[in-house]
Amino acid sequence: MELFTEGDPIADTKAPDGPIETRWDRHRFESKLVNPANRRKMSVIVVGTGLAGGSAAATLAEQGYQVKSYCYQDSPRRAHSIAAQGGINAAKNYRNDGDSVHRLFYDTVKGGDFRSRESNVHRLAEVSVNIIDQCVAQGVPFAREYGGLLDTRSFGGAQVQRTFYARGQTGQQLLLGAYQALERQIGLGNVEMNARHEMLELILVDGRARGIVVRDMVTGEITTEFADAVVLASGGYGNVFYLSTNAKGCNVTATWRAHRKGAYFANPCYTQIHPTCIPVSGDHQSKLTLMSESLRNDGRVWVPKAKGDDRNPKDIPEDERDYYLERIYPAFGNLVPRDIASRAAKAVCDQGRGVGPGGLGVYLDFADAIGRLGRKAVEAKYGNLFEMYERITGEDPYEVPMRIYPAVHYTMGGLWVDYDLQSTIPGLFVIGEANFSDHGANRLGASALMQGLADGYFVLPNTVANYLAAGPFEKVDGSHPAAVEARQDVEDRLQRLLSINGDRTVDSFHRELGQIMWEHCGMERTDAGLRKAIDEIRALREQFWQRVRVLGDGEGLNQSLEKAGRVADFFELAELMCIDALHREESCGGHFRAEHQTSDGEAQRDDERFSYVAAWEFTATGEPSVLHKEDLQFEYVHPTQRSYK
Repeated sequence: MELFTEGDPIADTKAPDGPIETRWDRHRFESKLVNPANRRKMSVIVVGTGLAGGSAAATLAEQGYQVKSYCYQDSPRRAHSIAAQGGINAAKNYRNDGDSVHRLFYDTVKGGDFRSRESNVHRLAEVSVNIIDQCVAQGVPFAREYGGLLDTRSFGGAQVQRTFYARGQTGQQLLLGAYQALERQIGLGNVEMNARHEMLELILVDGRARGIVVRDMVTGEITTEFADAVVLASGGYGNVFYLSTNAKGCNVTATWRAHRKGAYFANPCYTQIHPTCIPVSGDHQSKLTLMSESLRNDGRVWVPKAKGDDRNPKDIPEDERDYYLERIYPAFGNLVPRDIASRAAKAVCDQGRGVGPGGLGVYLDFADAIGRLGRKAVEAKYGNLFEMYERITGEDPYEVPMRIYPAVHYTMGGLWVDYDLQSTIPGLFVIGEANFSDHGANRLGASALMQGLADGYFVLPNTVANYLAAGPFEKVDGSHPAAVEARQDVEDRLQRLLSINGDRTVDSFHRELGQIMWEHCGMERTDAGLRKAIDEIRALREQFWQRVRVLGDGEGLNQSLEKAGRVADFFELAELMCIDALHREESCGGHFRAEHQTSDGEAQRDDERFSYVAAWEFTATGEPSVLHKEDLQFEYVHPTQRSYK
């Protein structure tokens, strides 16, 4: 069967031209505005309350729009952004070590393996300097040097110290800053907050996004909600792999329902494998725990030189250790980007030199740092991370090296958006990890928080006005035929899941799907493996709709029903991820095809054939998806073979 067809090319018609340093300023000036009196008459729905969604809802409400905010957690501050640990990048150059907006722009384009848009990335680098000022003004407790100046540290993919941090709790502290801004607007009556509500469908009226269908996760009530524009800030889709560093609730449903309604899905195969995760300990696990990449500042990564050396690490002398990142990549050492570090760890473990149970681990050793800086200094920088590791593993990382191994973390793919962050559906804007726009094929560490806050605080509030200025739009309510149809679709889908009454749990299907994805669409992909995965996913999906058992009913709290709907969407996404990976016959960033590598095992891009964004259009289930290509142009950072040696 044909896997996909190729449609017309797609272009970002909103992208400005001219000197890249002035594009964002000129675009903002040329965009239409909405005067304050008219803003009070306009409404915006924001789905998600993480860094992107929380900051966007707070800022739009501050500007005077009526905002409705939705999240499936019991509180907006429980969004998964709270789990980010290591830091947030910004081109402040406080260290006077050669950083600049242009260098951050350059590092991000290069780190993304030349598969991102220059205009978007430069805007991100420009806005980064404002984010720090905004967050300091909110009271975010960034780490400071002895004299009171903000401290920074290094992160992978850069040779400068541009990462601002709050110990190992940066995401939590930044989210609390956005949360207090959001709560202020809730208190003023400018934001209607709806926690424990899950978006299950997008409502289109005359081709525009005008609302969503949500389910109250406590009562089971299904309602239709309306606005003049809809913003999706619902995060990434890494949980398609079952085992990942994401919170168990993270899912693709909000963006996938939009995709089915006409929003193109871009670059779904670009999955980031994080090199610094606590290794899998057994089949009982339902998620993995991330150790911050910031640990690679002072921790040294190594494995024994000899295969099968299972001695206590303290008993292995220096000359019998292989500090392989420092050996292979002397210029960056342990601070190579995540995709490079992850593949290097897999390679030494595949050679039989891995450590720990099953040989799927490498050491992250702080002995040198403790000897150089003293234990108190290391505790001040990483204490809570060390404590977390000890609680999970029972091992004291001050005394023995941590054991780490790569795991699914972040997804660079997402809904396609233009320069205004608007999808292919007018009125549907997508921000943060839910869109594809800034990271190319690989995200540099500490750039997720940067993008989320850039989109929410600074970019979207400008670009959504350009869309809303074309209003006012007709009033819509639950009696509109489009709303009735969307609500009925949701009710039918939930009832279908409840009525199967099969013999397998939702989790059993999710776990099996994750194993297929990790085996064939994980750190390394092959033509044969991806084709096998597509066949297995289709067969398993058919079983799911015949054999899944969803306990309870839809008239109240039912986590089994919630999970079933999310896993059903993961099945469709998984197939598209494999098709996207299969069609991209090159290696780049988080997408490594074994058939396309250099003689020394590095990713081999094919810029002549694949220097484009793959934007996929949904067709009827069972029909081939349609591929639309957006050609990428590089005027300022010319593609070269990535080298960190």
